[in-house]
Amino acid sequence: MTEQNPDKDVENWVTGEEPATGPQLSYLRTLAREAGEEVPENLTKAQASRMIDRLQGRSPRTAGREDEGTGGTGGREDPGGGGTP
Repeated sequence: MTEQNPDKDVENWVTGEEPATGPQLSYLRTLAREAGEEVPENLTKAQASRMIDRLQGRSPRTAGREDEGTGGTGGREDPGGGGTP
């Protein structure tokens, strides 16, 4: 079995257009609340991942800490859709 690169560009994810997962949305809501932002409805996995990456830099909890709280994937799930965040 070949390992997937968790840093693969979200634009190239096989499952990027699928709806965001529960864990993604939960973490995203926490970050958005801390940043004073709203989470749009009906985000895809790729959109949620990009928003997580952006908000991590603004959150007092994660600012300056690389990959904090995401299992080392920057909010990204397995590009093949087989993993969990």
